[in-house]
Amino acid sequence: MTRRMMGDRPKAIIYLIITAILWSLGGILIKLVDSNALAIAGTRSAIASLIIWLYLGKPKFNWSAAQIGAALSYTGTVILFVMSNKMTTAANAILLQYTAPVYVAILGVWLLKEKTRLFDWGAIFLTIGGMVLFFMDSLDTSGFAGNICALLSGICFALFTVFMRMQKDGSPLESVLLGNILTALIGIPFLFGDLPGTQGWIGLLLLGVVQLGVPYILYSKAVKHLTALETILIPVLEPVLNPVLVFLTIGEVPGTMAFVGGAVVLVVITVWCSIPAIKNRRMKTAEAGSMNSDAS
Repeated sequence: MTRRMMGDRPKAIIYLIITAILWSLGGILIKLVDSNALAIAGTRSAIASLIIWLYLGKPKFNWSAAQIGAALSYTGTVILFVMSNKMTTAANAILLQYTAPVYVAILGVWLLKEKTRLFDWGAIFLTIGGMVLFFMDSLDTSGFAGNICALLSGICFALFTVFMRMQKDGSPLESVLLGNILTALIGIPFLFGDLPGTQGWIGLLLLGVVQLGVPYILYSKAVKHLTALETILIPVLEPVLNPVLVFLTIGEVPGTMAFVGGAVVLVVITVWCSIPAIKNRRMKTAEAGSMNSDAS
């Protein structure tokens, strides 16, 4: 069983990396849509709901506490993040939302019995430190209400991760479907007073399918084979990749501190993810040596 799980782990990490890349497209795609922020959130969630429903075929709604909890916390994450972007800088919103690994490290021990090691805490704070460097030029102490919304979005993101992990032996994707349906019901009414043009609808379609629907299908697969902390910390690559994509598409060059902070985040996550694989190889080597010794 342990070996099988270790075999699923690399695939799950790849799913999360792809998820982070697709999530990071949001910054570019949202620029295509000239509409109310809540309308964008609601419409892309409506489109994502259709994609996820088509993928599931026949969703299994068991209405468990974990399924409902994940759906509500997903909605809270999305809505609060949109609100925070309206009331504070984008850098503040992203950085404060991605304090979520701290809450997951605490909640994971309590609710999931997943032990947080000293090495994990080191990775968390080094990653947050890297993100502070990354966004240093854009951070702002104003926008108190927006900063509070961003912090609450981070707490909701942490709860979403924990509730999803609670469903590791079932089908957690239904929670994402329910969360998107609820977000759509909240956001779509704002669309009718501010309808986008053709370019906007193309952007919304891409947001719903590529930036939300597909990555959450991959995320739901990954959460079954990785700890809650891994499923929240690896996607921290998303805010680092976002300005890289902006640079590649419109030539906007990040500052020096952004390069330093991004490098810190990439190195820390790469090393942190590699440790279990290194330990696994050592165990296999030790087992092989023991078997050879017994045979001789």
